[in-house]
Amino acid sequence: MTQTLSAPPRTATRKPIVRRRDGISYAVYLVPSGVLFVGIILVPFLMNIGFSLTTWDGIGKPRWIGLQNYTKLFSDGDFWASFEHNIALVIAMAIIPAAIGLVLAAALFDVIGKRFGPRTASILRACIYLPQVLPFAVAGIVWAWMLAPDNGALNETLKKIGLGSLREDWLGDPKIALYTVMGVMIWVQIGFPLIVFMAGLQRVDPSLYEAAEIDGASWWRRFWYITIPQIRPELYVVLLICTVAAIKTFDKIYILTKGGPGGATRVPAYLSWQNFFEKTQVGYGAAIATVLTLITVVLTVVFLRRQDRLERADA
Repeated sequence: MTQTLSAPPRTATRKPIVRRRDGISYAVYLVPSGVLFVGIILVPFLMNIGFSLTTWDGIGKPRWIGLQNYTKLFSDGDFWASFEHNIALVIAMAIIPAAIGLVLAAALFDVIGKRFGPRTASILRACIYLPQVLPFAVAGIVWAWMLAPDNGALNETLKKIGLGSLREDWLGDPKIALYTVMGVMIWVQIGFPLIVFMAGLQRVDPSLYEAAEIDGASWWRRFWYITIPQIRPELYVVLLICTVAAIKTFDKIYILTKGGPGGATRVPAYLSWQNFFEKTQVGYGAAIATVLTLITVVLTVVFLRRQDRLERADA
């Protein structure tokens, strides 16, 4: 007689119910950045606005004067002159580098990379990007040596090749100092657009170039009708970042010219620093810094809205 053993009834094991609160979990990751934003950006900005409504020499208690600093600012010829210099730096740090970087990126990607290999293109890209890596405290001093009026490398080279009549006091002549600074800024800034545009070209469908090449389109036509429309988002990013960098430029002016000669290269950021630390007019310097911040915010909003409209139109 055989006895069949029946298996014991299986008890259903309950899995613990895990309730995910995605909103709360995501908010936790935002706390560190939120604290840094409040402590490093928001609070100092609000304090700066408060100082801009006072007159204060950095010692004692600030005295409330309302909007007098802003009234003085908008009637200050030095500020408007420095703002014009800033527009020149926007051209030198945003528009020209973006145009040159776009052409160089297309040439490295579409010509050099195909004929000589991607390694050669990468080496050339790294060489062009090198000024972005160098600290400008070092590069600026080297440029000042090269552009020195007496024994600078540029003037000495012009003299040795028979062009001594073209020697100039490149950073000391009020007529050409700003143009000299613009040239240095182009050299510094050109690597950033190149890197961004070459990264953007990686996502362009190669069949577009192949079809255009089969149809007999020249390199320039492929560049104009394929490359530029395809990397339009990167173009907006470059123009925005480089424009903001130009507006807040201080260190490069301080190292090269200290705003001289005679204020020929002075920009609003340097003018703000002068009022803060040299003239001890803290309230007026804070007003200049506040205006620059508002200009930066407005430009950012305009760029982002323009880009969003174009993306919606293309969709």
